[in-house]
Amino acid sequence: MSTLLIFTAAIVLMVVAIARFKVHPFLAILATAILLAALLGVPFADIPDVIGKGFGGVSSGIALVIIFGTLIGSVLEHTGGAVALARAVERVVGKRHPRLAMMLIGWIVSIPVFCDSGFVLVSPIGKSLAHRSGISPVPLMLALAAGLFASHVFIPPTPGPVAAAGMTGLENNLLLVIGLGVIISLLSLIPAYFFTARFGNVNSEPSESSESSENPKNPKSCNATLAFLPIVLPIVLMALGSVAALATLPAGVAATLTFLGKPVIALMIALLSCLPLLMQTKMTSKFYDITQSSLKTAGPIIFITAAGGVLGAVVVASGFVDIIKESGDALKALGVVFPFIIAAILKSAQGSSTVAITTTASMMGMFNDSGSMMSALGFTSPLAAALVVMAIGAGAMTVSHANDSYFWVVTGFGGIKARDGYRTMTLMTLIMGLTAIILIALAAAILL
Repeated sequence: MSTLLIFTAAIVLMVVAIARFKVHPFLAILATAILLAALLGVPFADIPDVIGKGFGGVSSGIALVIIFGTLIGSVLEHTGGAVALARAVERVVGKRHPRLAMMLIGWIVSIPVFCDSGFVLVSPIGKSLAHRSGISPVPLMLALAAGLFASHVFIPPTPGPVAAAGMTGLENNLLLVIGLGVIISLLSLIPAYFFTARFGNVNSEPSESSESSENPKNPKSCNATLAFLPIVLPIVLMALGSVAALATLPAGVAATLTFLGKPVIALMIALLSCLPLLMQTKMTSKFYDITQSSLKTAGPIIFITAAGGVLGAVVVASGFVDIIKESGDALKALGVVFPFIIAAILKSAQGSSTVAITTTASMMGMFNDSGSMMSALGFTSPLAAALVVMAIGAGAMTVSHANDSYFWVVTGFGGIKARDGYRTMTLMTLIMGLTAIILIALAAAILL
């Protein structure tokens, strides 16, 4: 009991440090890990090795995937590829079903692009569509926000889900995570779609964005096919790699497809496929600057993920997992709801979905590690681990409110009054998160 209390107090202290005192998550998580190691009896001589093992193990396995994923998103953002994707979807479903169009646009754009940036880029299209359709822009802005948020927390190569996959031992099973992420994210959007219809009478106010262009960074036209390529190509390559592992193929072909299907290689090739997009938009000379800004974006995510790895290593080294194994019947009964609750507490307390995802995943550990919390709770297969990643993502969207930068991006750039944000954006993310965890729990009960 004393160990459980110490662990709980340390996590509460970490959340307070991040949310109340604005300590950077990297420092807060790392300090919490070291404090836990000392309080839970890890020998002082072993603590440096535990820190090094936890930090290096996670960052070496997933850092490049996060960098490549972030860089692909930045290229699509700066070249106008994200807007081209949005326009392509709008042409198909926009006129008859504007809310559905904006929701699908957001869902596609946020797979490679951060949801905050995606909303700023695409919201002018929603306002234009609302004007042409003669309806309030508020439902369209909420639909866009929901679509962006769903893929942001569930679908790699968005950094949060990518990091969670790596930290739970699924770095070579990203296709499984992507597949489940697609299904869960789309299903969670169904109640959000009907929810947005309720707010057609909510008055909008002038947004914080004064740009008239739909792509102020690059007003030139962009080929939608070239924009889709970096998103579709890595998924196809990873799928072929999975086929090579299951089908009977010549040795050389199987080895080649397996190599190309590794996530880091697939995303590297996807990055190379961005070159035609850069050339078409005459942005090749800006690629150095795009890379530089992408590394600045990816760096904090990698460091926070690595700090989470240290926390996970301390949890194992302290013997905390053994306590869970001995007296964790209540936690086992919760199943995938347990990581959902942890992620939801972290999300609601400090605001960042990515921090909530990476911190919770670090606590859970790898499914193939007998000393991890995943093992203690019975999540010992790739499918079980993937469902845990989905549960963490569901928690990380529950809920978006005033301490979340995305909340202010949606209300500010979407023309939604701040006082209306809680009954629109906050309530919508609560509904989406609860819908997702119910679906995930049902899937776990049937499949595991």
